[in-house]
Amino acid sequence: MMRLSVPLCGVAFFNEFPFSSSTLWPKTCTRTFSVTMSTSELRHVINLPAQVDQPVFIVGAPGLSDTHFRNAIESSLFKQWLKNIQTETGLLANGAMSLKQVLIQGVDMFGKRVGFLKFKADVIDKETGQKVPGIVFSRGPAVAVLILLDSEGETYAVLTEQVRVPVGRLLLELPAGMLDDDQGDFAGTAVREVEEETGIHLNVHDMVDLTAFLDASTGGRVFPSPGGCDEEISLFLYRGNVSKEKIEQLQGKETGLRDHGELIKVHVVPYSKLWRATADAKALTAVALYEMAKRDGLLSC
Repeated sequence: MMRLSVPLCGVAFFNEFPFSSSTLWPKTCTRTFSVTMSTSELRHVINLPAQVDQPVFIVGAPGLSDTHFRNAIESSLFKQWLKNIQTETGLLANGAMSLKQVLIQGVDMFGKRVGFLKFKADVIDKETGQKVPGIVFSRGPAVAVLILLDSEGETYAVLTEQVRVPVGRLLLELPAGMLDDDQGDFAGTAVREVEEETGIHLNVHDMVDLTAFLDASTGGRVFPSPGGCDEEISLFLYRGNVSKEKIEQLQGKETGLRDHGELIKVHVVPYSKLWRATADAKALTAVALYEMAKRDGLLSC
C-alpha cells in the first residue's frame, strides 16, 4: 500500500494511476487530500472546506475497474455534486450534517464521457447520528421544450413517442435531452434536441425559458425525482404559426438518431387536451409553468 499527501490545486498521482490535475475537483475543494491505493481497494481521501475537521473517503465498489473509478471522480457529474453540497443551500452548509464516505458503484460511458454515474453517499445527521437516504443516480442537467403550434384557430402541442425501458412502456413526452458537456448551453441543446427528435428547426432567440420564472432560490431548474436522481431540467417554450399541412406532416413522423437507439415517433395533440394526454412530468410541469406565467402577466402569448 502507498500513501501520498499533496495540495489539492497541485495534484500528483502514482504513475500507474494518472489523474488530470486540471479537471479532478471543483474549485470549492481547495484543501489537501491524500490518495491510498492497494491491490484490493480503490480509495481516495479528500478534505472539503465545508467540513475541515472530517475527511471524506471515496472508494470503489468490488468489481469496479480502476479506469471507471478514475472516470467517475474526474467526471463533471461528480464534481458538480461535490460543489452542490457545499453551496449556501447545500447539505453541508449549516454544519448539521456531514459527509463520511462515497461509494462509487457503477459507471456508464457515453463514448469518452461519463453518461450515468451510480454512487452511495454516507451523509450523517449529527443530531441523531443516523444516515440520511444517500443513493444517487447521477445524470446531470437536461432540457425539454414545450412546442405550441397555432394553425387555423387551434393550438397544438408536439410530443414524441419513445421506448422507455426503465418503465417498460412507450411514453408520450416533450422533446428533451441531456447536456453533452458541462458548458451550460441549455438553449442550444434544446434547439438541437428538437431538431433531432421532431425535425423542426427552431431559432435559439425564439425560445422562452419557463424555468427562469421560478424564484432565484430554486436555481431556475426543476428536479423530477430528487429522492434518487440529481437530474435538473430547464424547460423551454416555443410558440409559432404553421399551416394545417405542416401539422399533418408532423403527425406520425418517425425520427431520432437510429444509430443511438432512438426510435421516435412524433405526435401532435390539441393543447387543450395535453394535460390529459401524457404522463410525462416534464410536459405537465411545463404546462403548469406556462399557465401560471400567463396568469401572472409574465407571458403574453
